[in-house]
Amino acid sequence: MSKKKKRASSQRKNEITKGIFTVLEKEPSKSFNYKQIASKMGISDTRDRNALIKRLGQLKATNRILEVETGKFKKKPSLHTYYTGKVDLTTSGNAYIITEDFDNDIFVPYNKLNKAFHGDMVEIFLRPRRNGKKPEGEISKVLERRKSSYVGIVDKQKTFAFVRPTDPKMYTDIFVPLDKLKKAKDGDKVVVALGNWPDDADSPYGEVLEILGKPGEHNTEIHSILAEYGLPYEFPYEVEQFAKTLDTSIKESEIAKRRDMRDVLTFTIDPKDAKDFDDALSFQKLENGNYEIGIHIADVSHYLQTDTVLEDEAYERATSVYLVDRVVPMLPEVLSNLACSLRPNEEKYTFSAIFEIDENARLINQWFGRTAINSNERFAYEEAQHVIETKQAKIPKEISIREDAYTVSDDVVEAILTFDKLAKIMRKQRMDAGAISFDKIEVRFNLNAKNEPEGVYFKESKDANKLIEEFMLLANKKVAEFIGKQKKTFVYRIHDEPDEEKLMALNGVISRFGHSINLKDKKSLNNSLNQLLKDVKGKKEQNLVDTLTIRSMSKAIYTTENIGHYGLGFEYYTHFTSPIRRYPDVMVHRLLQHYLDGGKPPKDTLYEDKCRHSSDMELLAASAERDSIKYMQIKFMEDHRNQKFLGVISGVTEWGIYVEIIENKCEGMVRIRDIKDDYYVFDERNFAIVGERTKRMYQLGDEVYVMVKETDLIKRHLDFSLVGRKK
Repeated sequence: MSKKKKRASSQRKNEITKGIFTVLEKEPSKSFNYKQIASKMGISDTRDRNALIKRLGQLKATNRILEVETGKFKKKPSLHTYYTGKVDLTTSGNAYIITEDFDNDIFVPYNKLNKAFHGDMVEIFLRPRRNGKKPEGEISKVLERRKSSYVGIVDKQKTFAFVRPTDPKMYTDIFVPLDKLKKAKDGDKVVVALGNWPDDADSPYGEVLEILGKPGEHNTEIHSILAEYGLPYEFPYEVEQFAKTLDTSIKESEIAKRRDMRDVLTFTIDPKDAKDFDDALSFQKLENGNYEIGIHIADVSHYLQTDTVLEDEAYERATSVYLVDRVVPMLPEVLSNLACSLRPNEEKYTFSAIFEIDENARLINQWFGRTAINSNERFAYEEAQHVIETKQAKIPKEISIREDAYTVSDDVVEAILTFDKLAKIMRKQRMDAGAISFDKIEVRFNLNAKNEPEGVYFKESKDANKLIEEFMLLANKKVAEFIGKQKKTFVYRIHDEPDEEKLMALNGVISRFGHSINLKDKKSLNNSLNQLLKDVKGKKEQNLVDTLTIRSMSKAIYTTENIGHYGLGFEYYTHFTSPIRRYPDVMVHRLLQHYLDGGKPPKDTLYEDKCRHSSDMELLAASAERDSIKYMQIKFMEDHRNQKFLGVISGVTEWGIYVEIIENKCEGMVRIRDIKDDYYVFDERNFAIVGERTKRMYQLGDEVYVMVKETDLIKRHLDFSLVGRKK
């Protein structure tokens, strides 16, 4: 659904809501069924009638109207009209309530929160306006807590204890009786369950669920990051035991039901430190001169059966989580690293997309289904890149993932070079069709045996990486097209058009670096975005511009309602290629096989709920990954306290400037109160702080020298002191 359609849909929903209340409030003593309400509202078409029925159910569920008898509704007697929304707490302690009933968020002062926390679903009513001020709300009831537990530090007294949450948006301590401490000691970092908050108590009650360890210790902080987002770091015992009972042997009787591709040249290309290999490519030249290329994906759904504890756990996790020092997998190791991992010289069950492609990358034929493969080789990206660059079969020792140098076969060299040639054609076609090329710098750390950072490096996407990317995109796109054009229930990966206001703001920022984007139409916009990303490559502002450009885009999500993928320029797109680490891919495999077997489309509501859950969990995992990188950056900078760094101002706020160090991308804050040569004020319009006396300006994009002032691993804060501006 495009933004325009979304706005129209939201507006219609608001109109129906207002219409319902108008009908019920006009005759508050009477009750009405949906037909009577529809008649009074002048609704006659099926679509609006269904929307009316759905909205009546939602209003009843949130206790905003009464169902006095089956199917008959009445206004809830009250002095106020109540609305439902989500709490967005600010750093000042006040909140805004995000609700579908109003275009603008409703302001709620801190003294009217009524024990609601950030992210909670609440019931609010509007207070009368005063002196022309914007309407304010008051929370009347917490309907649903966003979090049931918090990470915090124990403050133990003689007869009781408090846990002080580390979440900066949690404004109260949690009271814990000594018998609910679970042997936690003063100063320990713990996970505490949120209990009741009695009317006469200053703090909510709680109970310690888990002791994470001493603050500042590596494992304590990594486990804290996971716990803050409700992400597990180990599997329940019963799940591990169930996984161990699975029959993971390869049987000829099962292979007989599949397309047998064990004799076809097949290999994997992955990062050199990868432990699970969920995709492989096969290659053979056909007699007509075309190529048959197979994209083979681990057949996770063969082992992951519905109505099992393993399925429940995979669904709840929905994704693997990639932290700086570890992977928290979606599936237990017996599947993720063994049975489902396409390791070399091992027979495996796979789900495949097989394409006949000519030398100009034109698609001639396609086939989807279950297969059996035996991967001949495992390559690291660096090894495949060496073949692409040199066209040589010998892999030198310095990049080899084996113990020594080795030589690959001529067939493998031909396959890699052909894949590379086709991938470059497909990539150009994508770009010409309006795809946007995001190659954002990814920060990585060299860790020692104690998981301490010894250095920073940047992950670079070269031809070998792009080769794999293009063929995975091809499989994802063609699977989605295959089902989508049949108009059957399916799981899509969609990406909406960017927000125009954010694009205008982006234009304002990048203009300070001499860049601009063209907002005339979609083609002009995409061309100018690609040119922008190309122009900033290797420049001081690259990471800032890349980040701001990505933020101006909509977020990609999973849904059964296809609107296409804006960033890729695809009308149909899904995720088919990583079922070891993404639950939506498992759903896609199951649905695809269901349709290949002639099955009828299931109801999309069941899959829509699963899509929403998967999107939510993906967001949590991404947040945890970002926090772990921030933690490791702070840990790295602890050992560089007396060193002067050149950085670029990456953000400006009323309390200080953010500076990103150019050589390692670590970002910290210079607080306004710590700049002593003048009194600085925030100039929001110019993305700057300005000295009142000297008129000296520090502006977004300026290069400055900084030194480490303070590091806080527990709060994940990095503070810099300002040394001076680069001349």
